[in-house]
Amino acid sequence: MLSIDPDSRGGEQAYMEKKSIGKKIASLRKERGLTQSELAEKLGVSAQAVSKWENDIAYPDITLLAPLADELSTSIDLLLGDAVEAETRYVEKKERKNYEDMIMKIRVIDGGDNVKVNLPMPIFDVIMKIGLDNVDIGGKGESLKDVDLEKIKLLVEQGAVGKLVEVTSEDGSIVEIYVE
Repeated sequence: MLSIDPDSRGGEQAYMEKKSIGKKIASLRKERGLTQSELAEKLGVSAQAVSKWENDIAYPDITLLAPLADELSTSIDLLLGDAVEAETRYVEKKERKNYEDMIMKIRVIDGGDNVKVNLPMPIFDVIMKIGLDNVDIGGKGESLKDVDLEKIKLLVEQGAVGKLVEVTSEDGSIVEIYVE
């Protein structure tokens, strides 16, 4: 059983590797489940502009840095600098979103198959009540059987956001759980 101790503050943290601004934009966009076209539309630019940024052919206009960072849930410093961003972070109570407004993102990567499930936390609570055994996540619910979802909920309620779980099964399937 995967056990997560929400009272633990120490230990090893996962970090994004050092990347170019284009690679950071691409990685953060994909983590948020956005296409280049969707990000472009939110920023009022063309999909080709986003493609050029991600391929390090061009850079975003300075006036777009703040909106771009907001859309990607990061900071301008982390987009432009060499600093690495923690995949999991603690948010102070006064700065947290309401629990009901948060989204749990479950990603299952199995060879060529990718399953993405976005659940508002109130729906996650319903799933907790009926049990994960009654939920099919692209046929990959088995990969989550050892994840203690009650402790994930407790972590979120205490201010943890970002990537909370990554499990690699014996068959090479990867399950990631993010909360934003």
